[in-house]
Amino acid sequence: MVHIVLIRPGSTEFDVQGRIQGNLDIPLCDAGMQEVEAAIENLRNRSLGAIYCCPSEASVATAKALAAGLGIKFKPVENLRNVDQGLWQGMLIDEVKHKQPKVYRQWQEHPECVCPPDGEMLSDAAERVQDALEKVIKKHRGGAVGLVVPEPLASVVANLLKGGELKDLWDAPNGCRCCQEFDVQPTMWRSELSFQSTPVNPSTGG
Repeated sequence: MVHIVLIRPGSTEFDVQGRIQGNLDIPLCDAGMQEVEAAIENLRNRSLGAIYCCPSEASVATAKALAAGLGIKFKPVENLRNVDQGLWQGMLIDEVKHKQPKVYRQWQEHPECVCPPDGEMLSDAAERVQDALEKVIKKHRGGAVGLVVPEPLASVVANLLKGGELKDLWDAPNGCRCCQEFDVQPTMWRSELSFQSTPVNPSTGG
């Protein structure tokens, strides 16, 4: 059994402003750094053997601080990079809601069917995440590890580990005060979940 603690990185100014971050490199804001300090105390009794993280600036800063506070190592993993949300990145969520109401509703209800303009399908993100999870699970049999991953990729990771539907990824909580925990049997991995869908390519209109 491998115990996985899924940790969102501390908040950034984009989180505070309600902007779509995707795979942009945004540093932790003051509130985010405070969240990380609080998370260190909350994770002390988890006996984590290592922390793996998205290679983004906020995720690396969060993982580095957590690892230092817990006395363990951390490692950025390229396949845990956040979902590329293309031309939506930097936009306010409310902007998409008002400019592209149909796409906004589709992303809330069936995000696996929506490809952001010049962005990445969740099925493609899920495939590379499965590769990363497989390596982590094989390496840490019988132990516990932390994964520092931002939204929306954190919801993809959670979906792969527990099943269920992906819904309203823009409403998923960010900030490392929100952790999820999973017990995974290495002999039962890999996930059989399917993200295969017909992509919907958003237009600039509603």
